[in-house]
Amino acid sequence: MTYQVKSDAAGKTSRILSVDALRGFDMFWILGAEGLFSALYLLTGMAVFNELAKQMLHSPWHGVTAYDVIFPLFIFLSGVSIGLAAKPLADYPVQQRREKVTHAFRRLLLLLFLGVVYNHGWSSGIPVTLDEIRFASVLGRIGIAWFVALMLVWFLSHRGQYLVAVILLLGYWLLLSLVSIGGFGAGDYSQTGALNVWFDQNLLPGTTYQGLAVDPEGILSNITSVVNALIGVFAGRHIKTRRGQAKKLLTHLALAAILLLILGYSWDLVFPVNKTLWTSSFVLVTSGFSLLLLCLFYGVIDVLNIQKWGSFFAVIGANALLVYLATSLVNWHYSVQSLFGGIVKAAPLSWHMLLQVVFMLLLQWLLLLFLYRRKIFVKV
Repeated sequence: MTYQVKSDAAGKTSRILSVDALRGFDMFWILGAEGLFSALYLLTGMAVFNELAKQMLHSPWHGVTAYDVIFPLFIFLSGVSIGLAAKPLADYPVQQRREKVTHAFRRLLLLLFLGVVYNHGWSSGIPVTLDEIRFASVLGRIGIAWFVALMLVWFLSHRGQYLVAVILLLGYWLLLSLVSIGGFGAGDYSQTGALNVWFDQNLLPGTTYQGLAVDPEGILSNITSVVNALIGVFAGRHIKTRRGQAKKLLTHLALAAILLLILGYSWDLVFPVNKTLWTSSFVLVTSGFSLLLLCLFYGVIDVLNIQKWGSFFAVIGANALLVYLATSLVNWHYSVQSLFGGIVKAAPLSWHMLLQVVFMLLLQWLLLLFLYRRKIFVKV
């Protein structure tokens, strides 16, 4: 199985294995792989696994862990796909323009809806009263960031897109650091005093995540998430234009990643890296790590042509939406218990947790492989 970048007569760009593999690698941890390190620590007692397990938890508030990068990485990759394939809307035939805009709006609305389904697709089902529904969601944020980035690519020049990215980052910083409403904001970046709290408590319909004062996918933090997608657009477009210059391309991506990390951690001194608030510094840091991962995957898979291991993750990445929805709508632990419970019980007690995680990952991957080989891809 070989993936490559090429354009057909219609101007569509084929899939790149490294991008699908990185998306699958990202989703691999959502499947439940984050439990591997805790299980290995329980089995071996090695401190390194305990430290890795800590990286599989979200930061309590300020700061960033490996697990905090998963969400922005997915948004970044949605931007990469745009950069590889999209072009100004004026370059398409008139009839095709209408179709593309209509499809973009439909996709946005569907992702917003599926986000609500994901939030309430368990227990007693979707609540009857609107006050019980959590409208903010991970899928909703992905949809909003993807949609806005796509509109900017369609209607603005390259220079305009870069300018918007800078304005959004600086404007968000000034908004949270200088503006005060109802006693919130004006440089307060706490869980109870940030400007985001006022917006989520007064303007966000329904309920917030776990009833918290500020929702991790709340109103204001959507602003800067667009920049994660835009940086992905810039990276994808650079891959498309420099695909025949592998060494220069990888150098550019690596240098851009290092620059973003330096800027992000420097900004952290005055505007803390924070996932819930999705601060500008958080955008730069997570985009830096996302670029480094893209550089690694693209270099190994598409430049060195070492592709077999990438195919394992590509199977997951090709059905990323289905993977994510299934984590909420399917009881994988019950399925594992039904199919492999006897094997787990027969093993020593210290192995139980690890075997449960491995069998759960194996079951999910085999189902995704079944769909992949039959070219069944769930998309919106």
